[in-house]
Amino acid sequence: MSIPITSVVIGPEEEAAVLSVLRSGRLAQGPMVAELERSFAELCGVPHAVAVSNGTVALVAALEALGLQPGDEVITTPFSFAATLNAILESGATVRFADIRDDFTIDPDSVQALVNARTKAILPVHLYGLPADMTALTAIAETAGLAIVEDAAQAHGARVGDRAVGSFGVGCFSMYATKNLQCGEGGLITTSDDAIADRLRLLRNQGMRVRYQYEAPGHNWRLTDLQAAIAVPQVGRLAETTARRASNAARLTAGLADLPGLTTPSVPAGRSHVWHQYTVRIGADAPLSRDDLGKRLDEREIGYGLYYPRLMHHYDCYVGHPQIGTDETPRALRAAEEALSLPVHQHLADDDVDQVIEAVRGAFNA
Repeated sequence: MSIPITSVVIGPEEEAAVLSVLRSGRLAQGPMVAELERSFAELCGVPHAVAVSNGTVALVAALEALGLQPGDEVITTPFSFAATLNAILESGATVRFADIRDDFTIDPDSVQALVNARTKAILPVHLYGLPADMTALTAIAETAGLAIVEDAAQAHGARVGDRAVGSFGVGCFSMYATKNLQCGEGGLITTSDDAIADRLRLLRNQGMRVRYQYEAPGHNWRLTDLQAAIAVPQVGRLAETTARRASNAARLTAGLADLPGLTTPSVPAGRSHVWHQYTVRIGADAPLSRDDLGKRLDEREIGYGLYYPRLMHHYDCYVGHPQIGTDETPRALRAAEEALSLPVHQHLADDDVDQVIEAVRGAFNA
């Protein structure tokens, strides 16, 4: 693609950091991981960040640290990547699906309707870089005595009011290669709970604090210093990266605002968007279908993404699963049929953004 939906660029700071690790001879978890944890905890305004091997492991570890049992229920959104669902299934809990709002994030009213005596946690997804309504969700959780696990895989640095995502409960971040903060594969878990942080560090290291002194059945969920070395410089640049993405998003919105049947993303008051993706909706009143728009973008060599074309639990491998509820989520179903993401990443030049706008407008006016 001449203008890709995402672009991975490794700069001189990352190269120098990786080389320093290689020369040190210490490649496994060590001081570079510790620096990543320190800087990311500071970014999120929490005392603890625990690095793990990937974002899915972050979710699995968070749920295990909370001690979920079979029969417990976790409320989440069906409009997300399958890792959200898989992590809950691995915990042994039952998944209940709340519907979403028009901004693609979980609807607190729908969450409230699902809360019952078996509910143990709410797992909102900060989708495409936009935080869920954590003010409302926190109120529900506090009233019902529920844990919050934030799937913040796409939302590094996003905020709700004066608080960063990852500070409302146990925050789970991905550092997959295409994320706003990336190291190829990696995850970060944030928390203000000392006991949860201690449990996470124990679980990721085969249940050991001291070598060969096992305190619990654990796992090898460690991140390497090589991976952390790629991420550490990016933490310091995250504000700059986010600002560039936001500028590209604003240009896209201004250029596409008047197209019939196309809805550009909006940012609710009190929440900040970090624009992991710029996702529009192509409604039934548009002059072309979402698939038609995709074909026109292909012709112009403009990258795009269909995240996520089906609800997670509608794939055959999940249908009839005993741990998955059958809750109706019509707004999420409609979003899966209408959503299309356009390039917004920080490596786009202004001319690239203009080409994206021109290609979409051309498709709508053909």
